[in-house]
Amino acid sequence: MNTNFAFFGTDNFSVGVLSELKKSGFLPALIVTTPDKPKGRGLKLTPPPVKLWAIENKIDFVQPEKLNNNFNLEIRNWKPARPAGGLEIGVVASYGKILPTATLKSFPRGLLNVHPSLLPKYRGASPIQSQILNDEKKIGVTTMLMDEKMDHGPLLAQREFSIFNFQFSNEIPIAKELSEKLAVEGGKLLMETIPKWLTGEIKPIPQDDSQATFCKKISKEDGLIDLSGNPRRNFLKIQAFAGWPGTYFFTDQHGKKTRIIIKDAKFENGQLIVNRVRPEGKKEIPFSQLFST
Repeated sequence: MNTNFAFFGTDNFSVGVLSELKKSGFLPALIVTTPDKPKGRGLKLTPPPVKLWAIENKIDFVQPEKLNNNFNLEIRNWKPARPAGGLEIGVVASYGKILPTATLKSFPRGLLNVHPSLLPKYRGASPIQSQILNDEKKIGVTTMLMDEKMDHGPLLAQREFSIFNFQFSNEIPIAKELSEKLAVEGGKLLMETIPKWLTGEIKPIPQDDSQATFCKKISKEDGLIDLSGNPRRNFLKIQAFAGWPGTYFFTDQHGKKTRIIIKDAKFENGQLIVNRVRPEGKKEIPFSQLFST
C-alpha cells in the first residue's frame, strides 16, 4: 500500500499491531511515541517498546514531550523518504495520551484508532484488564475515526470473537496473553480498514453513547486482594494484573504488617489455590511456608 502514514503508539500492544502491519509490508513513514522514562530501582532511563521497534526496523521516530504547535507543524511539514507526498493519515494504537484537536487536524484523512474492545464498551485506559476482571466472554477489536474525546469517535469496523476462539495457558488469560492476541487481530483489522477508508468505501457510524462503559487507569493499589473474598473474583484479579501492578495481600508477621506478593495461583474446583508468594523484600517461597516462618 503506497500511503504515507504516521503511527502513534507506546507499549507492547502497539508493537503487536506494528508487527502485524509489517507482515503485509505496510510500514509507517513516521512513528510517534512517548519520551524515555526512568524505571526500576536505579531509575534508569528506559525507552518505550515502540521506540525499540522503530530502531530495529529503521523507521524514523519522534518522542515529543507535548503535542503542541511545534509538533503539529513538524507533522504537517514532514517529508517521508518515500516520494508520495506528506503524511496523509495517522494511526493510533495505545499511545497513552489524548490527542488535541490541532493534532487531529494535521492529517488530511484523519487519525484512525485501533482499540482492543468492542466499542462503546470498555472505553478508557485499561480495556484489556477490565475485560478479564469482568470475566468477559465476548471480546473483539474496533477501528474508529478519532475525535477530541477518549474512544468516542465514529466506528469504522469491528471484529468480534469468543474468548474461547483463542488458546491461552489458562481458561482465564493473563493480560499479556489477551493483549498479544488482540494486537494481532487489531493489526489485521487496520489492514482492511485503511484502504477502504481512503477510497471512501467505509462510512463512519456514530457510537451509541448510551451503551458506553468506561475503565480507569490502573494503580498499584488496585492489586490488593482479600483472600477471604470470592475465589473466582480474586483469580480474575490475579490474571488481569499479572506482571503489573501484580496482586498482593497483607499479613502480620512478628508483629509487623507485611505485604505478600502473589507469584503463582490457580482456580480449581471453585477454589483459589495460591502456590507461591514473595514477602516484600524477601525471596519467593511456597505459600505453604508463609505461616511457618
